[in-house]
Amino acid sequence: MTAEIENESAEASETMHVHTPITVRYGETDMMGVVYHANYLLYFEDARIDFLEAVGFSYNERIEQQGYMSPIHDVEIHYRSPLRYGEAAFVRTSVAKSLPMRTVYRQQVFRADDAAGTDEAGEPLLREGATPLVDALVTLCVVERDTFRPVSLKRTFPDLYARYNELAEEA
Repeated sequence: MTAEIENESAEASETMHVHTPITVRYGETDMMGVVYHANYLLYFEDARIDFLEAVGFSYNERIEQQGYMSPIHDVEIHYRSPLRYGEAAFVRTSVAKSLPMRTVYRQQVFRADDAAGTDEAGEPLLREGATPLVDALVTLCVVERDTFRPVSLKRTFPDLYARYNELAEEA
């Protein structure tokens, strides 16, 4: 799946966003002193787990312990500006699109100083003019652990599917 990644404007949707903090460790950088590109996928994975927890759905208890896994199906990623050793940042995660057989997450990395507090509902806000350092659409599916056969999120986890449909940026 290929989709165009757009910069988010100040008039962001009512979509739920979860911010997961990052502090860049020395071992996550390359010889140029910037975060090695593949390490963003690890940051994104941690952030998706945080997102699931924020919607009340434990990945470990509800997916792994029930005999399922959620592998990446597709990644579209744009690297715009580097993060360096010791810098603080965060991954901003939302559901871009919810489909019966897969979920597309929008995951963006911002510097820590791009956070501008929270709104009345406690949702994180971005400072005006903040632009992502890294911008990605990450598509995941759910499979049976033993067979790796894809399953329908809509049938297997109807409560999560319904919640993601409420939160999705795209219908």
